[in-house]
Amino acid sequence: MLFHLLYDVLAKLEGLGFLRVFRYISTRILAAAITALVISFVLGPWFIDRLKRRQIGQQIRDDGPESHHKKAGTPTMGGSLILFAFVMATLLWCDLRNHFVWLTLAVTVGFGVVGFMDDYMKIAHKNTRGLPGKFRLGIEFMIAGAAMSYLFLSGMLDPTLRLQLQLPFTNFYGSSLHLPLWGYVAFASVVVVGTANAVNLTDGLDGLAIGPTIINAGTFLVFAYLSGVETTLLVHVAGEVRSQNLAEYLHIAHIRGSVELAIFCAGMLGAGIGFLWYNTYPATVFMGDVGALSLGAAIGMLAVLTKNELTLLLVGGIFVVEALSVIIQVGSYKMRRKRVFLMAPIHHHYELKGWEEPKIIVRFWLISVLLALLALGTLKLR
Repeated sequence: MLFHLLYDVLAKLEGLGFLRVFRYISTRILAAAITALVISFVLGPWFIDRLKRRQIGQQIRDDGPESHHKKAGTPTMGGSLILFAFVMATLLWCDLRNHFVWLTLAVTVGFGVVGFMDDYMKIAHKNTRGLPGKFRLGIEFMIAGAAMSYLFLSGMLDPTLRLQLQLPFTNFYGSSLHLPLWGYVAFASVVVVGTANAVNLTDGLDGLAIGPTIINAGTFLVFAYLSGVETTLLVHVAGEVRSQNLAEYLHIAHIRGSVELAIFCAGMLGAGIGFLWYNTYPATVFMGDVGALSLGAAIGMLAVLTKNELTLLLVGGIFVVEALSVIIQVGSYKMRRKRVFLMAPIHHHYELKGWEEPKIIVRFWLISVLLALLALGTLKLR
């Protein structure tokens, strides 16, 4: 909204031509990050106080580590603040004519609503169960499936690449994998739902989930910018000088319009940093399912829309390991009546081994940074 006011209206007035700077995506990326950060900082204390007054506190698992029982009653559903901050930043600074932005916002808010319902059920019944698992997954797949069907049937993506799956470390224009329409819709839906629930499983320690989320947002900001920006380069190919955009130069998919998603990523990054101020150990507020599911769905959508579904396994490696630890633990117990880990997700395993909570959190953050750097390295190692 501010983008259209400043650039489309005011910048055309005499003496206000300097506002044309807002046509640049880099300017709006900075503006979105700062806007979301300021909203989180300013509204944070008021929001946490309101949660306390309404006694919206965290319910703690009975079978969890003993150290967690002191966290009972800590305000939860703080993800509502994250969601509000980066959605507002996106609406203020994005080109609202961009369909990728609206589709990503719809899925993100949709999963946020599911998370809100889950949190509400836990608080209302004062237990950790929330919505029945199958029912919640059913709603999530309905949202993701509807969004993916619209994406691949509406013509939003270039017909020459819409069903092409980009393989890391390979040239997209020579080594991509073609999937049938139904296969890509199903696969992309699993990516979104799987990422949302993986982030939700990771959200078990103070700041553990929001740290890698911030890192993922920054990484996909780069991917979205490079895949969508129209900047051209003059390169020498076989003795000839040719004009190429950045995506073609890097041998990645060029997706027209995806550059606006970089502003969405910037908003998520800024909101995440602002929330971390209150969520860092010892946390004064938890994000709850409303935050974890919406942020995870947003990351999944960014992976699909930038053709980085497989690279997500690397960028979001922490989330992948957390989810796999639960799958392995449940599968092992059902098949052999034996547990692989002391407790799943895996961060609880390290807690029960005697690691201090801050040590687990920071080490997981550092691993996430390393994985993000390796993912960015795929841009050149092709």
